[in-house]
Order: sequence, then structure tokens, then C-alpha cells
Amino acid sequence: MKRIKIVNLLKNPVDSLIGTTITIKGWVRTRRDSKNVVFIAVNDGSIIHSIQVVADTSSFEEALLKEITTGCSLRVTGNLTESPAQGQPVEIQAKEIEIYGKAPSDSYPLQKKGHTLEFLREIAHLRPRTNTFGAIFRIRHAMAFAVHQYFNDHGFYYLHTPIITGSDAEGAGAMFRVSTLDAINPPLTPEGKVDYTQDFFGKETNLTVSGQLEGELGALALGEIYTFGPTFRAENSNTPRHLAEFWMIEPEMAFYDIIDNMDLAEDFLKSLVSYALKHCSDDLEFLQKMYDKELIARLEGVINNPFVRLPYTKAVEILLNSGRDFEFPVFWGADLQSEHERYLVEQHFNCPVILTDYPKEIKAFYMKQNADGKTVRAMDVLFPRIGEIIGGSQREEDYDLLVKRIHELEIPEKDVWWYLETRKFGSVPHSGFGLGFERLILFVSGMSNIRDVIPFPRTPNNAEF
Repeated sequence: MKRIKIVNLLKNPVDSLIGTTITIKGWVRTRRDSKNVVFIAVNDGSIIHSIQVVADTSSFEEALLKEITTGCSLRVTGNLTESPAQGQPVEIQAKEIEIYGKAPSDSYPLQKKGHTLEFLREIAHLRPRTNTFGAIFRIRHAMAFAVHQYFNDHGFYYLHTPIITGSDAEGAGAMFRVSTLDAINPPLTPEGKVDYTQDFFGKETNLTVSGQLEGELGALALGEIYTFGPTFRAENSNTPRHLAEFWMIEPEMAFYDIIDNMDLAEDFLKSLVSYALKHCSDDLEFLQKMYDKELIARLEGVINNPFVRLPYTKAVEILLNSGRDFEFPVFWGADLQSEHERYLVEQHFNCPVILTDYPKEIKAFYMKQNADGKTVRAMDVLFPRIGEIIGGSQREEDYDLLVKRIHELEIPEKDVWWYLETRKFGSVPHSGFGLGFERLILFVSGMSNIRDVIPFPRTPNNAEF
């Protein structure tokens, strides 16, 4: 008999199935014994809720029923009936039970409830089986689908940019090297340096920190493109907001100025949050109950309020006049920290904020300079509890100005010659931004640690799974 997913029994109308024999397959969440009946909660991952299976002890061997413990996998065939219990529309009166895989109660790590998130990070191979991580990973899927749907509906093309690259888009240098050279005895130049001309690519290469620069090349041919792929930062950081491997969404748009860029970012974020509220309601309600009592209200606040837009200079004035004693000093030219960003969003404006016109000294070389010679047309979107969730800018399209900035920052022109050539041939005003996918999931799920919104977190000293 063909298996029916539990979501199709609990979420969708099933009147036609009442009284019929059906088959489900899944994992046992809990079991409860009564005098002549065993109640088994079965979940198959398709929905946060489990379906109750009622097994009459006189119909099954005692040895079989004993092996039905939390975590074991099984097939159940039985009659679907209306449930007399509150909170569940239907239940299954079991006729057949087959155990696929046992989960002995004396060794299965998830037998008991109430495990800490810290403990679950240590068993990342099993934590998807918990209600919490089932909810988070279903939301993650929904948000990935919504990203692609949004851009497809708005005429963008999905561009696959390289994971192995010879450029550093951010100029930070914190990159993972990719090499086939002997790690112990690499070939050396006469000067005693590693001779990368003998490496696989004939030059030094790394894992990408961003697909932006290559994305710009696509935008200057196709009009509007977006990338959505893994990126890597070799920063020895153990904060709740940093990963060494994470996913980035990076649209790049020809003929967009900074205003167009802000308009797109706001509409994009509101669309994603709206999608989550509409399609992930059960999982959001669970996470709100367990972790964040204000989650749904905060999500609704994002879609119901316009984002405040103000220049960096004005933001600094607000912070200086706040009367707050921040851990990191505030002054014009400072790179604002999370505590500053969250004050603006959560205390001063009580809504998302887009900061613009940052000092050029704290921003990347490719950002378009303003006429004042001091600031660039950058934008950061700030969200409650997260701080910066999007960073972007209008890109510098003027060849001479871009070359001048590269020289000021002492970036070797030979490393970005191909990027410069796009400004020599048919250059146009263009803009783009980057959205850290895990930070989006942090906000949508209400979780507080970025390690808990990616299936297998990569952080310093952690690549076990």
C-alpha cells in the first residue's frame, strides 16, 4: 500500500480518507501505555505535528511493542478515524506495524526531552530529528524556494559564480586557500616563496568570499542577475553571528542607482517574510512557543512598516545623543557595531532601518563615491535582533575613479584587470547587495545562534560532520 505523508493527513482535508485503510512511515516521537492500548506519536518530517497511532496490545506481539521506543523507525498500516482527543483531527487504528530500525532506549541520545541547543550541536548528525531542527530546516527550505521564486518573478537570471577564485572581493584576505601542492614540501621560488605557478591553476587560488564581482559581469550583459551559493571566511571568530561557511544571496542590477537598490532590498525582504508567515505558520508557532514569544509579531512588523532611510552621518548623531554608554565608541568614521545598529532599530526607530552614505574609508573599493569626496553610496539594511542583514551599494561605473581608488588602497591592478575592463567597454550605472541567508533564517526563526540555522555549521575547530 502506498505511503501517505502525515502533512496530508493533518493539514489538508481528509474527509474522503476517514474509514479507509492507509499506510504511514516515520519515526517515533513518544509512546504512552494505557491498560490495553499503546499510543504512539509518529512523525515523518513533513510537518511539525505527529499523528497518533493507537495499537491494541491484544493485536500485536509483546516483543514487537517493547521495541517501539523513541527514535525507532516504522511502517504503520491501519484505519484512519476521527480522533476523540483534543488538538488532533484524526488518528490511526493500527492493523500492521513493521519496525525498520530500532533505537535502543539505553543508547539513543534523543530519548529524553529538554536537550540544550549546545548539546545538540555536538550531535549534528541526529539533531534534524528533533522538533526544533525539523522546524528550522523546513523554514530554511521555504526561504530558499521563496528567494528563487521572487527573482524569477521579477525577471532576474540565476547566475552561478565560481566557488574557487583568484580574487578577494572584500579585500580582507581572510580566505581558505585551495591548492594541490605538497603541504609539507611545496615547490619554492628562488626567493624562497611558494611557487604557485606549479599549482593546479598556475596561480594562488582560494574559496570565494563573495560572488559579487563575477555577478557584476553578468548584470552588465543580462540586466538583472542574482547569485545564491556558498561563501567562505577564514576568520577565527566564535561569535553567535559568524560562520566559516555560509550562503549568500547577491543580486546585481544594471541601470539601478542607490535608490532603486534600496527599493529592491526592502521589497525583497518583505516578500520573504510574508512567504514565511503564509507557508510556515505551524513551524513559526512552535518556535514562538519554545524560543521567542514575540516572533510572529516581529515578523508582521517588518511587512507592515516602511523601512526608515537615513544617512550614516545622521545615525552617528542619534547614537551620540542617545545617552547610551556603548561598549564600542561612536564617532564619525567608525564602523558601526551590532550594538549601535540594534539601538537604532530596536530603541530609536522601532522598525527596520537602511543606512546610507558611509565614509569611504570603511567601505570596499568598488562603491561609488559621492560628490563630497568623503562618502560612498553604500547601504546597510538593519533588522531587529540581527543588526546588519543586507549590505550593498551603487557600484563605481567610472573607469578613472575606480582605478584611482584601487591605487589608493594599493590593490594590484593585475589582480582586477578583468573587472576594470567592464568599465572601459559599455559601462553603465549599476548596483547590488548581499543578503546572508543564515542571518535571514536567524530572523525568521527567532533563534539566537547562527550555528542553529544551518544543518552542519563550520566554525573554528569544528568540521566533524
